[in-house]
Amino acid sequence: MTPDVPRRHFMALAATTTTGLVAAGLPAGAAHAAAPGGPKAADRPLALWYRKPAADWLSALPLGNGRLGAMVFGGSETERLQLNADTVWAGGPHEYDNRKGLAALPRIRQLVFDGKWPEAEALINSDFLGVPGGQAQYQTVGSLLLTLPTAGTVSAYRRELDLDSAVATTTYARDGVTFTREAFASAPDRVIVVRLSASRKGALSFGATFESPLHTSLSSPDPLTAALDGTGDATGGVNGAVRFRALVRVLAEGGSTTSAGGTVTVRGADAATVLVAIGTSYVNWENAGGDAAGKAAADLNPAAGRPYGQLRGRHVDDHRALFRRTSLDVGTSDAAALPTDERVARFASGGDPQLIELHFQYGRYLLIAASRPGTQPANLQGIWNDLTSPPWGSKYTININTEMNYWPAAPANLLECWEPVFAMLDELAVAGQSTARTQYGANGWVTHHNTDAWRGTAPVDGAFWGMWPMGGAWLSMAVWEHYRYTRDTAKLRARYPVLKGAAQFFLDSLVTDPTTGALVTCPSVSPENAHHGGGGGSLCAGPTMDMQLLRDLFGAVASAADVLGTDGGFRDQVLAARGRLAPMKVGAQGQLQEWQQDWDAGAPEQQHRHVSHLYGLHPSNQISRTRTPDLFAAARTSLVRRGDAGTGWSLAWKINFWARLQEGDRSHKLLTDLLTPERTAPNLFDLHPPFQIDGNFGACAGVTEWLFQSQHDELHLLPALPPNLPNGSVRGLLARGGFEADVSWQGGALSEARLRARVAGPARLRTARAVRMTSGDAPVPTTQPEPGVTAFTAEAGATYVVRPA
Repeated sequence: MTPDVPRRHFMALAATTTTGLVAAGLPAGAAHAAAPGGPKAADRPLALWYRKPAADWLSALPLGNGRLGAMVFGGSETERLQLNADTVWAGGPHEYDNRKGLAALPRIRQLVFDGKWPEAEALINSDFLGVPGGQAQYQTVGSLLLTLPTAGTVSAYRRELDLDSAVATTTYARDGVTFTREAFASAPDRVIVVRLSASRKGALSFGATFESPLHTSLSSPDPLTAALDGTGDATGGVNGAVRFRALVRVLAEGGSTTSAGGTVTVRGADAATVLVAIGTSYVNWENAGGDAAGKAAADLNPAAGRPYGQLRGRHVDDHRALFRRTSLDVGTSDAAALPTDERVARFASGGDPQLIELHFQYGRYLLIAASRPGTQPANLQGIWNDLTSPPWGSKYTININTEMNYWPAAPANLLECWEPVFAMLDELAVAGQSTARTQYGANGWVTHHNTDAWRGTAPVDGAFWGMWPMGGAWLSMAVWEHYRYTRDTAKLRARYPVLKGAAQFFLDSLVTDPTTGALVTCPSVSPENAHHGGGGGSLCAGPTMDMQLLRDLFGAVASAADVLGTDGGFRDQVLAARGRLAPMKVGAQGQLQEWQQDWDAGAPEQQHRHVSHLYGLHPSNQISRTRTPDLFAAARTSLVRRGDAGTGWSLAWKINFWARLQEGDRSHKLLTDLLTPERTAPNLFDLHPPFQIDGNFGACAGVTEWLFQSQHDELHLLPALPPNLPNGSVRGLLARGGFEADVSWQGGALSEARLRARVAGPARLRTARAVRMTSGDAPVPTTQPEPGVTAFTAEAGATYVVRPA
């Protein structure tokens, strides 16, 4: 990601955000007495909980239904729900392409090949970057404020987020009355719901209104409702096109309810249900002229016709249908009864294995909350952002971050949550055709290191970061990966044009390296890293990651054409080009080279956060212990040289790297490094710092890599089990080849696995020790093609039980 503003500003934001200063609704000197003790370890194993209201945004609790997001602060005097809608972005539909780019391209390429990097950088910045040179930012809608009575001392305070129900609850006592609030974001009913109740009839009084840092106005359209109307900001010379309307309706039981001037006031009620709906004028990346008010009303009115119990039940059922597919148990301890922020602070000292389970399931929870069919994909902050200009625009950074967001989607059994990526790919493939033609004179489609709600595909943010034409290649690999997990031929057929178009661009745009004769990308960069100091030091031809990505992309297109029985001529073209790509190389230090030249030892940042040249180890399978032992050893050397330190998301990638290297102890150490206050916020959000959600998702995927891997048409049980977790079980992990697995282990060794085959076909199973396999109590015919590998033929719908021999 590009450092658009000084890093120290983002570090300050990580400590105190705009909403954090008044988040808890506490006057100076106010105190909260926590509920005595806490839950027993077994009572709420999948809940985040705290003894006091959130003091800042990074302590608030996230809710989401894919389209709407809320951060719940749990105040006892002012409750704040900071609000987002996934299509509230600055700017509007426009074309980023630079029409001077094509004429400049031959000269840029020659300068790169000649090693005249400062001149190449200057020409890219003047004639090849998109117009404008930056993209639009994701923006907050504002906040819902519930103003509560302040008389009396608060006691028995507790707030929590139950991951299993996706309900945030706040409880406390004041003057002998227990007040309870439940909040959730309902996907089936498309609203945010807050339920307020009191233990004494008539004790509930409060006001409900909105505030926003955007250009907005408040009104009261009816006696039960307040409205906030606003518009996204202009950016980069592009006017703000997204209009939005947020509605809050209060349905009180008893007492009185009035609305005036944009505030709903409730007095003397027994209980109340508060509904929030948000509609925007965003229709798609080319059209922001929709009916925001009509959309908000269309969501609010049906929800208002349902009783609270029904709203809650529909929400919980919908959430659990996804969440309960997968479970993890790696043991527990007394530490599991502590508040979540206290657990993070002491995790590095050991003795709290259950926090690994909680963090893993929190990653799954966040993906369910941030990404559903029909919504925008999860961005750099998922769906949660309290600023009008967040770090890196809270965009889609597609040189690692967006891809990492979806690493757990398949293995952690949340395939539906992957769907927004495929919808975005369809749009990028259209937008990127223009960029391919206009700036490269190529067919197919291209996008670079970032995109936004307007599907910008031209390079942005300066040549150092933006001159990377591989975003479409990496993102489109999701098409083939989805097929590898599901064997869904219908979806592969529908999505094949996107995959083919990404490959077509490179068939037309690759050039011959004048020194080696290999096909390479030019100009390009190894994401965000420099091989030399000074101007243009990131620019190069054919960096290792590019070549690895193209090896995967061309292979995926050829394999997809074979599966679909189509496009034989194009298949032959991509395979021919694949054979001419510059190879991976081992450098003088025994490392896998990041560039075609052996520049690694002299690179300015030896511990750079990106480890792009190890893409071939993870998430790709080009580098493996059994098939490419020399490259495997070189990849390990590179990882050791890079060091364990890094940003939150970089640590998450290294968790996966060490799991692929089958070193579970080192991988576990990286997770321990991640679960510290420096890299994990009180609410378990991952910190770059500042907050970036990709680290949450990357770490979640890394845990699946400890327990069950599937590369090269082979299932591998417990390939990187950390010694610190000798006993445990996992249920519902998915594998390539169409398998679902439940695995249990004791004393660091497999005790049993159940493999459910979704499709028929040959299968290979790798285990540390010999195993026997049964299905329906009958032995399964197997062969042992090599030590540690069991081969068998799977039948669709069958379950295979694997136990030590």
